[in-house]
Amino acid sequence: MSSAAMEIPYSVEPRPDTGLYNGKVGIWLFLASEVMLFGALFSSYIMLRVGSDAWPVHMLNVPIGTLNTTVLITSSITVVLAWAALKLKEFNKFRLYMGLTVVLALTFAIIKSFEYRSKFVHYAVEYTHNGQVIEATGHIEGSPWNWSLKTLQNPDHPIESIVFHPDAAGHGHPGEGATIHAGEHEAVTIATKDIHKLESFGPWHHTYLAIYFTLTGLHALHVLGGAAVLAWFWITGPAMWRTDPERLTNRVEVTGLFWHFVDLVWIFLFPVLYLL
Repeated sequence: MSSAAMEIPYSVEPRPDTGLYNGKVGIWLFLASEVMLFGALFSSYIMLRVGSDAWPVHMLNVPIGTLNTTVLITSSITVVLAWAALKLKEFNKFRLYMGLTVVLALTFAIIKSFEYRSKFVHYAVEYTHNGQVIEATGHIEGSPWNWSLKTLQNPDHPIESIVFHPDAAGHGHPGEGATIHAGEHEAVTIATKDIHKLESFGPWHHTYLAIYFTLTGLHALHVLGGAAVLAWFWITGPAMWRTDPERLTNRVEVTGLFWHFVDLVWIFLFPVLYLL
């Protein structure tokens, strides 16, 4: 028996039956399962929205979403350029474009984290004022993270009052019952004893936010996972390029196909969640 390592067939050269090497066949099968996963979630979103009598709109920052869309589309371009550089035997350009792709992916994730934070420091509050129950949305001075009524009433560190900055008049969120008591951005001090409800705009606040965090959170995991693989090829690429350049080229192509899928999912997510 030969002591030489067994070579896995069709890892570089195409299979005679499909005309594709194994990695490309595998990624297309994987992407088919991903289409079913996101397709089910998109279908759930449509059913939830159609079945809702009061669906909130304009709860997301469209300019920020547009910026992130531009970032992700640009990263799809750079990953193609990285693969093309390998095909042209220009390894230094591959490192440049692959590095840019990773940076853009991380930029997307950082921007998305700021979007998430903006929801956890944005509140719906219900309180009593002059015998009337007031509902408003806005921010608590100091931008605390995910406070609740239990936080204010903590027996160990009770908070007697909050300084609340309501949203600008006319910019409340439909479906949230936003009644602005104090006018445009005029701060109001609310005693804890008068507050009946305090809830941040997390996934528990509304069905829309639940599906928003589910869809964008799953997508963000795909972005981070893809970025990790791309970064791995950027780090280990020089050694693989010296020993087996064709294998590196194929692996970058397969990862690029996954990255294009991630980009395509966001192109659907952006209009559905931000614009419609």
